[in-house]
Amino acid sequence: MKKLKSLSPSGFLRLLFAFFTLAFLIGAVILPDRKGMFDGLWRILSQPAKVSTNYFDYGGYSGAFLNAGLVCLICTALFFLPKAKANAASVIAFLLTAGFAFWGINVLNIWFGFLGVALYCLVKRESLGANVNAMIFTSGLAPLISDLLLRYPNADVTGFSWTGLLLALGVGLIIGFFLPAGLANSPNLHKGYDLYSAAVPIGMTAFFLRAVLYTVLGGNLSDLKVLTDLKVASWSVCNVFCFIIFGLCIVFALLMGCKPKDYWNLMKDSGHGVDYSQKYGTAATLMNVGVFGLFIVLYYNLVGATFNGVTLGCIFCMLATCCSGSHPRNIWPIMVGYFCASLLFEQLFVGADGAYAQAINAQSIVMNVGSAAAGYGYEYVASTLDRVKDAALKQADAMLEMPIMTPVSADTWGVKESVMSEEDMPEWGSQEERGIEMEITTAAAVLAGGSDAVILRHPEAVKTIAKMIDALM
Repeated sequence: MKKLKSLSPSGFLRLLFAFFTLAFLIGAVILPDRKGMFDGLWRILSQPAKVSTNYFDYGGYSGAFLNAGLVCLICTALFFLPKAKANAASVIAFLLTAGFAFWGINVLNIWFGFLGVALYCLVKRESLGANVNAMIFTSGLAPLISDLLLRYPNADVTGFSWTGLLLALGVGLIIGFFLPAGLANSPNLHKGYDLYSAAVPIGMTAFFLRAVLYTVLGGNLSDLKVLTDLKVASWSVCNVFCFIIFGLCIVFALLMGCKPKDYWNLMKDSGHGVDYSQKYGTAATLMNVGVFGLFIVLYYNLVGATFNGVTLGCIFCMLATCCSGSHPRNIWPIMVGYFCASLLFEQLFVGADGAYAQAINAQSIVMNVGSAAAGYGYEYVASTLDRVKDAALKQADAMLEMPIMTPVSADTWGVKESVMSEEDMPEWGSQEERGIEMEITTAAAVLAGGSDAVILRHPEAVKTIAKMIDALM
């Protein structure tokens, strides 16, 4: 215990990472399905890894734990590189990666981003050890790497290929090369109130790559399907594992000399811009790991969660900020909010006769891409409709497949030809007839151009357009 107490914060965190790594590996070799552990790991590596994937289904319990253990082993080893120093951001990177190792990250798809950071260090002449956090954070886009390796550009074809390998390598180099700069500037956006700083540059990179690879280059991006694989779960595996490792954290924290008042002082902290290991010491920090971890597990049990790979991963993802801002005292209002929201949507589901979930989809959203009276900017409207429909059909862009409604009356009854009185412009004829004709002409044009519905004002215009639709149908 004296050696534990004398460890520097960085040394203590390295030991904590090693503890979690060992726990996952031990779990892999003692679980009942351990005979299929390596076969399960291969299935995890050779399947798409979208963040909706339950590795308990792909690889079994032992396979999923083995994958998590190997991923954590690699991440832990990185902190022994020269000039590598573990800090609060390292805890976030490590535990997020550990959590997603149960539903999206695997021991294969993490390497490509690592190589990108290595390239960055080579170009900038920086130490690789000083950028370990950035290396681990690149795993946030690991599911994309798996897609490129296995099924790009056709989402229906799965299998390794040299083309996929080269593409994954190229994209991984891009991700890793630009991420360190993004991480350095991300805190300036949220001023320390967002504990997941890496989410900003990773999210922006994901948007860019999605646009280039799937929208511009026309890759087939498969839709998220009903997650039947989430039914593969085990209450006992997840709960027993979590209670043991988090319980051990509490025990070791007490042995290291953590007192109730020490942890209470940590709990009173707002969590803004803080590193608990630096401010309150390693013993109090370890106590927070254990108590906060058990708090999350108990919450999931109270709300009746299904304990699958995704659930287990979420526990560690939530725990990721245990050293940099989160503790039970400041997280419980958010968790109560989760619970209240679930009750609300459950009632909405019941009120909609079970159709609520199906009702909130792209086909329930109506687009307005613009309107203009014929002769007044209509060329722009027509070209917009043409581009929208073209992208919806050729690129299978789900966001452009939504129905289009055009408020024709708002424009046609406001242009000069409709509002000028007969006294001012007698040569134009009846003012009402002008407005009706303008409305009919514009509505017919936008319907032919791709609009699914129009908003009209005059009964004669409605009657005429209805006849036109009947004739076309």
